[in-house]
Amino acid sequence: MKFKILLLGSGELGKEFVIAAKRYGQTVVAVDSYIGAPAMQVADAFEVIDMLDATALDMVVAKHQPDIIVPEIEAIRTEQFYQYEAQGIRVVPSAKAANFTMNRKAIRDLAAIEVGVRTAPYRYATSLTELQEGVAFCGYPCVVKPLMSSSGKGQSVIRTQADIESAWNYAMEGSRGDLKEVIVEGFINFDYEITLLTVTQQNGPTLFCAPIGHRQERGDYQESWQPMPMDPAHLAEAQDMAARVTAELGGAGIWGVEFFITPEGAYFSELSPRPHDTGMVTLAGTQNLNEFELHARAVLGLPIAEIRQVQNGASAVVLATQNSESAPQYTGLDKVLSDPNAEVRIFGKPTTRPYRRMAVALAFGTEKVEDLVQIAKSHAANIQIAYANDKMN
Repeated sequence: MKFKILLLGSGELGKEFVIAAKRYGQTVVAVDSYIGAPAMQVADAFEVIDMLDATALDMVVAKHQPDIIVPEIEAIRTEQFYQYEAQGIRVVPSAKAANFTMNRKAIRDLAAIEVGVRTAPYRYATSLTELQEGVAFCGYPCVVKPLMSSSGKGQSVIRTQADIESAWNYAMEGSRGDLKEVIVEGFINFDYEITLLTVTQQNGPTLFCAPIGHRQERGDYQESWQPMPMDPAHLAEAQDMAARVTAELGGAGIWGVEFFITPEGAYFSELSPRPHDTGMVTLAGTQNLNEFELHARAVLGLPIAEIRQVQNGASAVVLATQNSESAPQYTGLDKVLSDPNAEVRIFGKPTTRPYRRMAVALAFGTEKVEDLVQIAKSHAANIQIAYANDKMN
């Protein structure tokens, strides 16, 4: 069993997937829009292209003749995937899944209308006027998100009429690709959010990881923890929803399915057809297989006998604070790693900008997850980024 995998998007999640795939003897070509991306550092080969350029994407596929295409980001000309699938190339999880989930409109309509799972009330808008109409339908407060974006970019909460125009402008700034449309969602008064990592297999049942709790700022996750304590009935409802939506989309791989949990039950929020950033907590050894190993097995058609929770864990991100075109250095690792129940993953991004995720601190053990979150946050705070114009201590 030997495949050539074309990885489209080469960030920190892609890097961990490449490591997992290489351990199973696979060949990986990492693709991104800039040189030196994290996954390129561990792949067999790399390409630098604009993946929204259909011609450039076609040329890379023709050059490398991959057996499998694994998308890792949203900003890809995903309609090309149907053509690649017709050529006999397997798209992960499937061309349909990649197309639908890269666009919040397609996946929301599929979930709410075709599958019939519970979601927040919503409307779409392609102009400021339509956004005003959507807000009138959803009421205050409501959430506005670009149909194509990642890591919370362009997302904001509208609390009064005065917020509408700035929310539209912010969404347009954060939108990825050439699709200039937003979704307006009624605000759900939820108790907490979860990511339910869901694994679909080529020859095996759909499996679920223990639920992951997380906290966000600016639409991007800051800490995550596993397992998230929750009502078993609400978890069972979320698992049923996740299984139904992923079955409709088809294909094998790991899915990050996000839910709002309320006293009444689970509300479907979003879905990613790949490892999820909040799932980096699984790098803390919380499971017998982390999310990247699960994804690799599912993609390669290798059996996953079970997903077993091993210990509690938490993750906390390390963010850059300034712009720099030079590779940063890091201090404080010795202090963090003096804790036997801690680990750090530095992503190896070659440049920085404010709020860019550069590393993650991990804490694990038998403590309660809320205590582990505080430990992980403390470790993340101890990791300092030294920029080119700083003096190393």
